[in-house]
Amino acid sequence: MLLDTASLYFRAYFGVPESVRAPDGTPVNAVRGLLDFIARLVQDHHPDDLVACMDFDWRPQWRVDLIPSYKAHRVAEEAPAGSTAPDEEEIPDTLSPQVPVIEEVLDALGIARIGAAGYEADDVIGTLTARAKGPVDIVTGDRDLFQLVDDARGIRVLYPLKGVGTLQLTDGALLREKYGVDGPGYADLALLRGDPSDGLPGVPGIGEKTAAKLLDAYGDLAGIIAAAQDPTSRITPAQRKRLTEAAPYLAVAPKVVGVATDVPVPETDLALPVEPADPERLEALAAQWGLGGALQRLLVTLHR
Repeated sequence: MLLDTASLYFRAYFGVPESVRAPDGTPVNAVRGLLDFIARLVQDHHPDDLVACMDFDWRPQWRVDLIPSYKAHRVAEEAPAGSTAPDEEEIPDTLSPQVPVIEEVLDALGIARIGAAGYEADDVIGTLTARAKGPVDIVTGDRDLFQLVDDARGIRVLYPLKGVGTLQLTDGALLREKYGVDGPGYADLALLRGDPSDGLPGVPGIGEKTAAKLLDAYGDLAGIIAAAQDPTSRITPAQRKRLTEAAPYLAVAPKVVGVATDVPVPETDLALPVEPADPERLEALAAQWGLGGALQRLLVTLHR
């Protein structure tokens, strides 16, 4: 089971009241909410391995170089010129201090936490999925990861509809029913349609339904581009014009939208822990941040 950790703690932050606070008054709603999410996921799905995948760079420069608008609206503060540090993401004031606490608690629990410099959590998930020898459940609120769905390999996305108690089990059948594409086809659909939340312009005038029809008719993005360049194809003049004008975007978008599968991730034990890796540190964190019932529920679930 691979967790898109930021996606889950954002959901926890907005789903758990900010009145949930540590003894010193600091909000810990995201921390406690995430612990409850993990407990529920482990209880319901019994994974052998569990990885909290992290955004070491939420807006990698190599993606920005290809599409400058990529996540540009989420930048709170740009990194200094020449710096290797990522731009600072716009995060609610009371969430950002909770992220280091989440990281410390996961480490003390012994839950594998993996990121890679210059890459997003999506890319870590893509790489670990490519390496996996057995079935994989990816837990994320980000539809971009639907591109990894592969029924033959048992790879599916658990997409939270309400908390993590109500999950959309996203497999190939659901993708075909809902979007008219399979896993790899979803990436082509997404880049044609565009995604304002990621700053991806898409092809103007081509929405989700039109993109799905084009993919059904021509197979994949390469087939659609070839048809647009073929004067004898049945693509409408309006669509041909749109696709031709969008050629520079379509040349780079697959690399931006596509999840990397060859990220240099560290070798580490991915097994779900039965006991905390550092009980004393965990006890100190629990007392400092008032993690109470949420942490105890997770510990009981892991011990089973």
